[in-house]
Amino acid sequence: MNKAASYVTALDALKNDDRLRSLRPRAGIDFSSNDYLALASCPRMQKAVSAAVEAGTPIGAGGSRLLRGNCAEHESLEAEASRFFGAESAIFFASGYIANFAVLTTLPQRGDLLVLDQLVHASIHEGARAGRAEFRFSGHNDADSVEDVIRSWRSQGGTGRIWIVVESLYSMDGDFAPLDALNLIADRHDAFLMVDEAHATGVFGPGGRGLTVAYEGQENLIAIHTCGKALGAAGALVTTTKVMRDFIVNRCRPFIFSTAPSPLMAVAVQEALSILRDEPERQQGLAGLIGFAHREIAASEGWRLSGSQILPFIVGDNARAMALAAALQARGFDIRGIRPPTVPAGTARLRVSLTNNVDESNVRAMLEALAEETGERR
Repeated sequence: MNKAASYVTALDALKNDDRLRSLRPRAGIDFSSNDYLALASCPRMQKAVSAAVEAGTPIGAGGSRLLRGNCAEHESLEAEASRFFGAESAIFFASGYIANFAVLTTLPQRGDLLVLDQLVHASIHEGARAGRAEFRFSGHNDADSVEDVIRSWRSQGGTGRIWIVVESLYSMDGDFAPLDALNLIADRHDAFLMVDEAHATGVFGPGGRGLTVAYEGQENLIAIHTCGKALGAAGALVTTTKVMRDFIVNRCRPFIFSTAPSPLMAVAVQEALSILRDEPERQQGLAGLIGFAHREIAASEGWRLSGSQILPFIVGDNARAMALAAALQARGFDIRGIRPPTVPAGTARLRVSLTNNVDESNVRAMLEALAEETGERR
């Protein structure tokens, strides 16, 4: 009996639907990474980590935070992050995925309701499924839909706490959540507002503090600031109240039973926050590049633009999207095709991201190459 037969069949089905994934090395001009501020390989980050190694900072934590893994570097980062984002408290996780999963399996309780925007990250879906609370979906970026879900649940006898869970900037469509409206709904229903800032931290808000900056310090706000995108490192910072942080330390299984993140990564993230303060030109330069790209694209067909650094070019067909991505890669542009289930069926696309690793001439050349491959005149 071939024990792998069912797996082979599943992989064949993905291949037949043009959805089989594979790993490939990075190559070409960067139009696919989330290294928005070009911090991942900047000399200042490298020097900070090198200096920490020379000073004796360990590579690994050696244990969970509640055992011997709680290092001075973790505590220093969390104190600095609280000041930087304007929060009462912060706690560091090894990745954004783990942070979302940890929060949603710890803070919402049995009898509560999670209202999830239908396009939130996979990690939020997984946390909701694994957690104690009931969850329902609202229409994408539709504040009225959120209100309707809450009222429907209450009318059916729901009595627990409401948790509204969204991304501030969506990773595949590049559009923004209506945070002001959602914050008002949260206030009206005495609800928590959990916002994944993965693609906004470092890019938007004063000094790169994200799109929740106006609400930081509120008792009902929990923000997830991913460190592996614009901050050029890895991990995620959950900013919240001291009470919530203490509850996570005491009750969060992914925190209690995981080896702590590398102290060197905490050093890198803290340096990234310092760079945001010291070098505002990075954020300003990216804003200028975003404006340039939007002007160049103008009314060109296929693009779905909303003012962010994430530029989706909708193709529709899975095979066509991957063929177009391959053609652009052959011309020296690192652009990847995105297919279902990452995006809804029928919306396979090229996800073009703008970073400070490119300049206006690169953007113009990429757009001209895409126009040639699709047969559209520029």
